[in-house]
Amino acid sequence: QVQLVESGGGLVQAGGSLRLSCAASGSIFSINTMGWYRQAPGKQRELVASINGGGGTNYADSVKGRFTISRDNSKNTVYLQMNSLKPEDTAVYYCNVKHTNGISFRDSWGQGTQVTVSS
Repeated sequence: QVQLVESGGGLVQAGGSLRLSCAASGSIFSINTMGWYRQAPGKQRELVASINGGGGTNYADSVKGRFTISRDNSKNTVYLQMNSLKPEDTAVYYCNVKHTNGISFRDSWGQGTQVTVSS
């Protein structure tokens, strides 16, 4: 089994910054794509940012220029640096990791961390 531990959420004023982290542990042979999703009450979960094994990144249009995703492969950790936060960024942020144990690919999720941006 694989466990994902998230940290870094909290309350911040509009224009402020937060840095989320997600560390994966367990029976992992290798990790492919790592990403962050978010879900606000009454809304569907959406992809915020992702980073593949080659370092290529993808961002939702709403966060481009403000958020930066990065990874530390030696620590099996993915980060999300969030700058210039807006109230509409308020949501529960979930870490997602696509990994393999050498046999099959699996998709694991963190338990979520609350990000609240006040105006």
